[in-house]
Amino acid sequence: MTLDVGFLGYGFMGKAHANALARQPMFFPDAPATNRDVLIGRNEEAVQEAADRFGFDRVATDWRDVVDEIDVFYNLGPNQVHAEPTIAALKSDVHVLCEKPLAPDIETAREMRNVARDSDAVAATSFNYRYIPAIQLAKRLVDGGALGEIYRFKGRYLQDWLVDPEIAWNWRCDQDIAGSGVVGDVGSHTIDLAQWIVGDIERVTGSLQTQISERPAPDGEGTREVSTDDEYSALVEFENGAQGVLEGSRVATGRKADNAIEIYGSEGALEFSLRRLNELRFKGADDREYQELLVTEPDDPYMDAWWPAGHIIGWEHAMVHEHYEFLKSIGEGTRHRPDFGDGFAVQQVVDAIQRSDKRDEWISP
Repeated sequence: MTLDVGFLGYGFMGKAHANALARQPMFFPDAPATNRDVLIGRNEEAVQEAADRFGFDRVATDWRDVVDEIDVFYNLGPNQVHAEPTIAALKSDVHVLCEKPLAPDIETAREMRNVARDSDAVAATSFNYRYIPAIQLAKRLVDGGALGEIYRFKGRYLQDWLVDPEIAWNWRCDQDIAGSGVVGDVGSHTIDLAQWIVGDIERVTGSLQTQISERPAPDGEGTREVSTDDEYSALVEFENGAQGVLEGSRVATGRKADNAIEIYGSEGALEFSLRRLNELRFKGADDREYQELLVTEPDDPYMDAWWPAGHIIGWEHAMVHEHYEFLKSIGEGTRHRPDFGDGFAVQQVVDAIQRSDKRDEWISP
């Protein structure tokens, strides 16, 4: 079986997902074969140049012309273009992997989830950090009871790419387009890891802040308002009784994709940081101090597909693993996780944090 694949979007995410797709035959040969059929973008010249680099056979400037001609649709565009083409694909039983957050708002995310439930296609939400081997090992340890009863989760995703007020306005600064700021963008990754590893969040209280309220217009003419948050923080309570602290920022000076989690239990604890992607700090019940686990052994998650022990991998490899699991689900006709139900569950927490900020109270997602 060879699956014809179409991508909507050819920027950062387009390049990352194209790279992941190209690595499948070499490292995960049991995944279904794919043909990079069509790359979709509005600027024909730019999308053609990207298609030549990414290895796509053809281009299109309107997704409507091609979405029912492919087997798998990757929606890698901005938040405001997630819903319509994704829903069209699913109604044609075309398999979909959609970038997070699922939609700009909760009602649209709910519609996408419901359409996915009615479709015979596999619908996946792209939470790529689940597929880092050290994160997979953390999940395995928690599920296996190595930490005992979970008491506390701490998660952060700090960046500084918008700390300079002279950086031009972009679509992520517009509430009507993006639907949310940092809380829905990288905050959704933290929320997903929290719910995947610890359990469902029962209630939240959160705060949003826009530190830089206007930026130079992209065309250089004047300024434009920033209507999305560039910082968020939240306290959360999980259904199992655990407590949590979440935070994110686009203006945290000196922080470059500082994605980290800490989990504390009655018998152990663990820590992970993207800055040391191949390592997991773990303290078991019989350990005096944390152990520094180098997650490169053949029996560590996914590592038998890569290099000999001690040879590290990088950020992009998580997407290779993500594609493998997604494509394998298509080939085997099995359910894929995280699906649109998981994407909607994250969107519910994002929405609850936004409502809590407005109402200054605890909110249940």
